[in-house]
Amino acid sequence: MQVEVAYARPDVQVIIPVCVAEGVSAAEAIQTSGVLEKFPEIDLAVNKIGIFGKVCGLDQPLRQGDRVEIYRPLIADPKESRRQRAARKGEGKA
Repeated sequence: MQVEVAYARPDVQVIIPVCVAEGVSAAEAIQTSGVLEKFPEIDLAVNKIGIFGKVCGLDQPLRQGDRVEIYRPLIADPKESRRQRAARKGEGKA
């Protein structure tokens, strides 16, 4: 069956098509894709993964057409970023 493995950095994004056997796990698809060799900064003990934006475990069995996404750690806290934007917008009002 055909699946994809996706990873993105600010400077490069890749989606690697992979042909795997039925019932293969997300971890096996990642290994098969070769993405870990291309991007040595990926540490599956640290980086979360998901399928189409929904976080899952490495043992998640895949289905035809799934896209396994490897997520980077967030640089900034999203809640704090929203607060700062709201504060900046509020400064302009009188």
